[in-house]
Amino acid sequence: MPSHPSRAEQRARSMEPVQDDLSLFKGISRTRDRLREAIARIIVGQDQVVEHMLIALLSGGHCLFVGVPGLAKTLLVRTAASALGLEFSRIQFTPDLMPADIIGTEVLEEDKVTGRRSSRFIQGPVFSNLLLADEINRTPPKTQAALLEAMQELAVTAAGHTRPLDPPFLVLATQNPIEQEGTYPLPEAQLDRFMLSIQVGYPSLEEEIEIVRRGNTELLPQMQPVVDRHTLLRQQALIRRLPTSTKVIAYAVRLVRATRPDKHGSRAAKRWVRWGASPRASQYLAMGARARAALNGYEVPHTDDVLAVAPAVLTHRLVLNFEAEASGISPAGVVREILGEVQVQ
Repeated sequence: MPSHPSRAEQRARSMEPVQDDLSLFKGISRTRDRLREAIARIIVGQDQVVEHMLIALLSGGHCLFVGVPGLAKTLLVRTAASALGLEFSRIQFTPDLMPADIIGTEVLEEDKVTGRRSSRFIQGPVFSNLLLADEINRTPPKTQAALLEAMQELAVTAAGHTRPLDPPFLVLATQNPIEQEGTYPLPEAQLDRFMLSIQVGYPSLEEEIEIVRRGNTELLPQMQPVVDRHTLLRQQALIRRLPTSTKVIAYAVRLVRATRPDKHGSRAAKRWVRWGASPRASQYLAMGARARAALNGYEVPHTDDVLAVAPAVLTHRLVLNFEAEASGISPAGVVREILGEVQVQ
């Protein structure tokens, strides 16, 4: 007869997943430190930008980098991809870019021996782990929309077949906010797929001096990956399982509801906003708070973590009304007012 495990053995086995999760959790802060160290060898400053990128990475969310040319947005993404050791692709968005240039296309091939013809699908650059969509607003909406299914469903449909993408799949897009000639604003449906919109600002005086001192860093040095793909996927899954208090979830939801110009909205939303954020923003706020807490070594997120990620989650999701546009009010300014109005309960 088969022997039954003792209570001690059963307890030891039940603790194995807990111990494994604990080890995995401690590895998140180590991954953060090693990634920051690797990125700092190329990128000077931009600490908050790097932190938000790491939050998106751990959350499995796409992010949009917004900043004027020359602020190393593209170089930052390339450096992160090199440090992560993930399969990396870059698409330079242009007005003549077609959906097939992103997804891929089927070609007809003929066997020289038998003469038989068959079709073969050639994968596009979307079949990667980390996709850099450079200057994403420089291509027409039809081509921009080619990314929508991939960003949401982790799959693309081409030639009547749905083809899954290998996880993790992250889109890191860049956008120039000042030069609008020859650009196409991203549709709200596509903007909503980006977990974070990260504002990339000018460096400080000391940082700019260091940038000039280092000279040209366009050629990346050889880097040893700081985390493997399997571990990253397990860390992302762990972030989704971390406990979140009702207080933190309620605060995230109240912030999002305050962006809507209805009876539950804030004073700022009722005055300046035409359309507010959807429940997807509430989910991203909670996920971002868990990721930020884990990066800092805390198992349970605090309302301060929600507050820290709120501007990057909410700003690109607000559609302002005519009064706001005529008054020169920006979405970032409206979000600041909303954050000041909604108090932690």
